Amino acid sequence: MSVLTEYFDGPQGRRIAYRHIPGNGPALVFLPGYMSDMAGSKATALIDWARETGRECLLLDYSGCGQSDGAFADGTLSRWRDEVVALVEDRIAGDVILIGSSMGGWLMLLMAEALGDRIAGLVGIAAAPDFTEWGLDADQKAQLERGETVFEDNPYGPDPTPTHPGFYRDAQALCRLDGAIALDSPARLIHGQRDADVPWEIALRLADRLRSDDIQVTLVKDGDHRLSRPQDIALLLRVIGDLAAPSPS
Repeated sequence: MSVLTEYFDGPQGRRIAYRHIPGNGPALVFLPGYMSDMAGSKATALIDWARETGRECLLLDYSGCGQSDGAFADGTLSRWRDEVVALVEDRIAGDVILIGSSMGGWLMLLMAEALGDRIAGLVGIAAAPDFTEWGLDADQKAQLERGETVFEDNPYGPDPTPTHPGFYRDAQALCRLDGAIALDSPARLIHGQRDADVPWEIALRLADRLRSDDIQVTLVKDGDHRLSRPQDIALLLRVIGDLAAPSPS
């Protein structure tokens, strides 16, 4: 039985599509990647697993993505962070584990800063913090600074992937890898070593920057960026299950 899509009136009245099931905490909150939504295979597998195991789970679409209102060209990390924080504060009473895929792994850090003590754990899947810094060349950055949109080849679909100037400017002010990241919650980072989009070394750099000592990095030697094969999803669910399990008394 599928989980019904509901709508939340977020900041500035944008309607945010989400799916939520009650259950035991900490609640699992999935943060999709760039131009992705809650219909993806990892998000779907997560909420199915959560329902089977009696765990609270929240999926969502950022504004301009999936079934939410808005234009993708208006999206920024700040806007999406504020939307998700408002949704979490409205729908979830207890602690949360944030699960961020690709760009969602950057948003995961920003949300954790905003939610503070409510964070019970972080799970990054090919997390891509600061990708506007290390993922664009000098010519592309100059083009964005002139107010022009950059288009890149998209290996996952027929249309090129855009980076809009507003997103770029906002993101550059939110880079986190150049200094200590003052988060103390447990973190689990999963990254494929055949990731053609986000170098797996980013996971090691993020682990080094996070202040928490409870960090584990799992490298999947034959894993690609999506990490959506059955064995990848099984690994993800094992990692989440271990992180979400109550500590022994």
